[in-house]
Amino acid sequence: MNLFADIRALVLDCLDQLVTAGTLPEGLATAAVSVEPPRDASHGDMATNAAMVLAKPAKMNPRAIAEALAANLQDDPRVAMAEVAGPGFLNMRLVPEVWQGVVKAALSDPTYGQSTLGQGQKMMVEYVSANPTGPLHVGHTRGAVFGDALARLLDYAGFDVTKEYYINDGGAQVDVLARSVYLRYLEAHGQEVAFPDGTYPGDYLKPVGAALKAKVGDAYIDKGEQFWLDDIREFATEAMMDLIREDLAQLGVTMDNFFSEKSLYGTGLIEKAIAELDEKGLIYRGVLEPPKGKMPEDWEPREQTLFKSTAHGDDVDRPVQKSDGSWTYFAPDIAYHYDKVQRGFDQLIDVFGADHGGYVKRMKAAVSALSDGQVPLDVKLTQLVKLYKNGEPFKMSKRAGTFVTLRDVVDQVGANVTRFHMLTRKNDAPLDFDFDKVLEQSKDNPVFYVNYAYARVNSAVSKAGAFADVSDTALAGIDLSGLTHDAELTLIKKLAEWPRLVEIAARGHEPHRIAFYLYDLASDFHALYHQGNADEALRFVQEGDSETTQAKIALIRAVAIVILHGLGILGVTPAEEMR
Repeated sequence: MNLFADIRALVLDCLDQLVTAGTLPEGLATAAVSVEPPRDASHGDMATNAAMVLAKPAKMNPRAIAEALAANLQDDPRVAMAEVAGPGFLNMRLVPEVWQGVVKAALSDPTYGQSTLGQGQKMMVEYVSANPTGPLHVGHTRGAVFGDALARLLDYAGFDVTKEYYINDGGAQVDVLARSVYLRYLEAHGQEVAFPDGTYPGDYLKPVGAALKAKVGDAYIDKGEQFWLDDIREFATEAMMDLIREDLAQLGVTMDNFFSEKSLYGTGLIEKAIAELDEKGLIYRGVLEPPKGKMPEDWEPREQTLFKSTAHGDDVDRPVQKSDGSWTYFAPDIAYHYDKVQRGFDQLIDVFGADHGGYVKRMKAAVSALSDGQVPLDVKLTQLVKLYKNGEPFKMSKRAGTFVTLRDVVDQVGANVTRFHMLTRKNDAPLDFDFDKVLEQSKDNPVFYVNYAYARVNSAVSKAGAFADVSDTALAGIDLSGLTHDAELTLIKKLAEWPRLVEIAARGHEPHRIAFYLYDLASDFHALYHQGNADEALRFVQEGDSETTQAKIALIRAVAIVILHGLGILGVTPAEEMR
């Protein structure tokens, strides 16, 4: 049940009636017609822009359209009032039975809020994709949480979602990792070592060095790197990916696939992708313009193999092969996305850190070219996370050597708190993470506030269960006509927004909307709870009156069900009780 979609269908049906009656001309496009909550709740339950949207193409006064539409809407038994406002906006009030039906739907339909928006389209969400050179840091944490919640949201909205991690194991950074592990290997043999600039000095490599010693003994001692670099690179990469998988598991994140960049080299995949672009006339030999701003001292014009990315919306063309014949960093990324297209995905999403902002246009251009514009790519950037404690910038022990790890954060506050708080801001907005505030038991802490609502429902249900049947099956069939107080109806109306909110969040690839909605729902619930302190008639448990109690418990059980669905999208396990 999606009440807003149902009423929009009613509006479109009434518009068809006006066309049949000759009031409106035929052939009007109605895709932009919407039904949504009014900005001011005192104006009604729902509002439609139909008259404003259709006035110009119909060559009619919008208010005249709105008045005719209002008359038709008024004939539907679900509509208690349809009223024209201003130049042609149309506000509606619905009869109480409609709202009571929302509670019944939430209780009886296990798919309440789920959507068929995706229609089974294959969607790839690639996220985290950190270099396999160490544990995940707090910046990766935000990308991991955002990507995972987005994948869950899209799945809930009817998409066939694949979650993938791209292992950046084909570049020079894994050689640096191998050399760093070699130093820890020497250290495990009792040697004094120093870490040159550019290597990875974190303590996390100590057990890797010890494990390498256990595997090969002293075979690499006093040997040049030509004897050990390849072997240690593979050994170290596998060790780091094991560590990364453990970090992700700590956060409740699992991937469907791990795709190795190294698998693109020496297999013809890069050459095939570039050849595909060449066949489309998008590869040429040329010299790039000098970079804008301050000229780098080592810059000189060189002829390179270029991708005509400007033909697909980029600002400048991009090099894919250097003058010495080696591939640029961009070439394997093109090949990787070519592979995605070849796997038959209908849509692609990449979740990048904020430092990859300059990569967005070229990557979109590549996918557009490779798919002939048929496969959209949405690149979501996650901004930085600033850590605080008691309002002051906070730095924990840096086991990683240079940064705060994902595991440090989860160990401090837990996975549930970490995940929820990481979604309390839009992905492209900076996020402050205060270790004290995220554990604070107050209305200002959305993690606590939503959990407290869920736990309060459980407490009331348990109390009511002593003298009434409060199973969801029983509650779905009871009389709800007594739920007429403004605070009760406000809560029901918020429940009715859930299916609509899911579709809005899924269309915009914005899982933070789910966190915002849950906070608003919890606020309306707590407001009703507190009103019950002053007005006994609003209390959830009415001693000796099982029927009234059942109706009130039905309402708050519907709230708990929606909270459970919402937290599931965020990847958060609710607190069954709070003390």
